[in-house]
Amino acid sequence: MHTRLAKIVTIFCAHRPVLAALLAACIAALPIAPVAAADSDTMEDLLSAVVGIRATVPQHARTAAALGTDRVGSGVLIDASGLIVTIGYLIMEAERVEVQLASGQPIPAEILAYDYETGFGLLRAEAAIETRPMALGSSGGLEPGDEMLIASYGGIQAARPAIFADAREFAGYWEYLLEDALFTVPPYPRFGGAALISPAGQLLGIGSLSVGDAIVGEQMVPGNMFLPIDLLKSVMGDLLVHGRSTGSDRPWLGLYTEEFEGILLVRRVADDGPAMAAGIEAGDIIAAAGGQPVVSMADFYRKVWAQGKPGDTISITVIRDSGVYEMEVRSGDRYRWLRLRHDL
Repeated sequence: MHTRLAKIVTIFCAHRPVLAALLAACIAALPIAPVAAADSDTMEDLLSAVVGIRATVPQHARTAAALGTDRVGSGVLIDASGLIVTIGYLIMEAERVEVQLASGQPIPAEILAYDYETGFGLLRAEAAIETRPMALGSSGGLEPGDEMLIASYGGIQAARPAIFADAREFAGYWEYLLEDALFTVPPYPRFGGAALISPAGQLLGIGSLSVGDAIVGEQMVPGNMFLPIDLLKSVMGDLLVHGRSTGSDRPWLGLYTEEFEGILLVRRVADDGPAMAAGIEAGDIIAAAGGQPVVSMADFYRKVWAQGKPGDTISITVIRDSGVYEMEVRSGDRYRWLRLRHDL
C-alpha cells in the first residue's frame, strides 16, 4: 500500500516543497496502486475500457501546425453503446477517427462532440465493443495524498500509480479556464486522454497536459493536469444534443498569451482572428480589459468574457515600445474560426 508515502508527500508538499520532487519521483517506482481487491484478470478487465485513439486531421486545419495531422492518444469507454470520452484536442478538426481496442482491433468512430470550453471530446464507436464500460466516479472531495491510478491505452503495462496533489484553477494560454482542474504527481508521459482512476475502479478525470507546477511551493513539482469527471457530468446532456456545452457563449479574441509575475505578454495572435484584425501584435503587454487593470491570465479572461458575447466589441489596453493603446476588438466565435465539422 502507498498510503503512508502518500501522507508523507502531502506533508512535504505543504511544509517542505524543496523535497517534494524527490518524494514524487519515488512513487513512479512503486507497483501499480491497488484497485478494489483486483487481481490481474480484474485489472485487465477494468483497463480494457481505456482505448486507443488515432485521429487524422487535414493539412489545412487551423490546428494542424501546432497539434499535427496524425494525433494519437487514449479515450475511455463509458457506456455500452460505444460512447467514449477523450481529450478534445485529439479530435479537434479531425476528418477521420479510429478507436483501437485492447485486442488491437481498430474500428471507426463518429465524432459526437468537441467542447472548447471544458476541453472534452466525445466519440461513438461505429461497431460493438465487447468491453465493460468504466463507471464514472466523483472528482469532488479528493484530498492531497489520495492514491489513484493513471492509465493510457496499453493495459497494465501502460498503467502507473499516482498521488493526487491539488484541485485548483487552471488558465491556459489559448483562452481557456478551468475552475477546478485536477493535478497529480509524478509526471505521466502518455497523458493525452488518459484515465485517472480511483481505487474503486471509477473514472475521476481525463488527461490533458503535462505541467511543471502540479505542486506549487518554493520548488515547483511537475506532474499532470486532468479534466475533472464531475465537469463532464455537468455538460454531458449538452454535448450529446448540441455537440458542445451551451452554458456560456464567450467572446473569442484569438490571443495566445504568457503570464510572468503578473505581466501578461502576447506571444502570438491567431491567423485571421479578431486580435490580428484589430492590430494587436506579438510582444504587446496586456495592461487592462474593459478599462480595468489585468493582474493574471485568468483575470484577463474573466474581464474579457464579462464584456459580452461573440460579435461584441471588447476593449483591451496594450503597452508596446511606441506607447499605450486602447484597442477595440470585434470578438469572434472560435467554433466558426476552427474548421470543424459543420454540425459541431
